[in-house]
Amino acid sequence: MISSNDLRSGMSILYEDNLYQVIDSSHNKTAMRQMIIKAKVRNWRTNSIVELTFTGGDKVKLAHIDKRPMQYLYDAGDALVFMDDETYEQLEMPKSNLEWEMNFLVESSEITVLMFQTEVLGVQLPDKITLKVTEAEPAVKGDTATNAQKNAVLETGLEIRVPLFISTGEKVVVTTSDGKYAGRA
Repeated sequence: MISSNDLRSGMSILYEDNLYQVIDSSHNKTAMRQMIIKAKVRNWRTNSIVELTFTGGDKVKLAHIDKRPMQYLYDAGDALVFMDDETYEQLEMPKSNLEWEMNFLVESSEITVLMFQTEVLGVQLPDKITLKVTEAEPAVKGDTATNAQKNAVLETGLEIRVPLFISTGEKVVVTTSDGKYAGRA
């Protein structure tokens, strides 16, 4: 248990049987009143963002989120299969929980699975990932007055905008937070 005064960005807490990650917290203290702490939090299970209000000194239970390195094995229809690097145990996660992450998962890629006790919360991708271009529009000659870009499709099916010099078969680095081109591999 920690005091609500000590809430910081990135902490995970258990409050009213819900598991939250603190995004931001602010303190408001006026002359004759008790301190009010407002915490903007993201629910680990539903991904919804809410604001919680505490009075100064309220106790909050700290939650420990395990980060396990795992390898993505294959797509099993309605689920994705991951393998623990240490114990070789396999874990299935529903595709519905990983819609955005599927844009960056290639077989045998290393990711981090987030767990609370025995409950699987989701996956944490690296900041940037290297993917192969499977389709790229041809470049239009003379179209270089500005930072010209064209459409490209990656091996996972993700469509991104890339510079004109990128061609089919090349590998590019993509940021996993917004799915944008970051450079050549």
